[in-house]
Amino acid sequence: MPPAVPTIVFVRHGETDWNVEGRLQGQRDIPLNDKGRRQARRNGEVLAASVPEAATFDFVASPLGRARETMEIVRTAMGLDPKAYRTDERLLEITFGDWEGFTYRDLERQKPGRLAERDANKWDFLPPGGESYRMLSDRIVAWLATIERPTVVVAHGGVGRVARAHLLGLDRAASVVADFPHDRVFLWREGQGVWL
Repeated sequence: MPPAVPTIVFVRHGETDWNVEGRLQGQRDIPLNDKGRRQARRNGEVLAASVPEAATFDFVASPLGRARETMEIVRTAMGLDPKAYRTDERLLEITFGDWEGFTYRDLERQKPGRLAERDANKWDFLPPGGESYRMLSDRIVAWLATIERPTVVVAHGGVGRVARAHLLGLDRAASVVADFPHDRVFLWREGQGVWL
């Protein structure tokens, strides 16, 4: 558990139609749907009520549109300038490479047995042209080491899972299948992690 990491508020982007359809989004730039916008507003309101000092934190988002729109909705709900944040390429979602845009059912039809191979070791599995969770974790852990002040992050489910696993010292295999909801906020403060 890295005690030197300052307070982090982690918000996953709101829901997209591809989330609903079960499509692997990865780094495809899919917009929020209306439910996703409501989730983002809810998270901003919860953050304003539960962690009011977050208004003074650094704000950084993945450069993908669904994360940026979520960030702007969150900041608006907090009464802040929606555009006063920065982006960081290191917060991009894990890329599924050639698998992006497909559902698991599509992939099983096209490449029988590949999903079972992935499920056997999701942490190290490398989709064709993509990235493993181990590679994503290396990227995110390196990014976490650069945080110098309390920060609100808006990024993606995969990014949140590996960050949470690192911060809490969770089992890697279990962490990559754990739920990371669109409508909750993960707060890391003083060595403890809680959902808001």
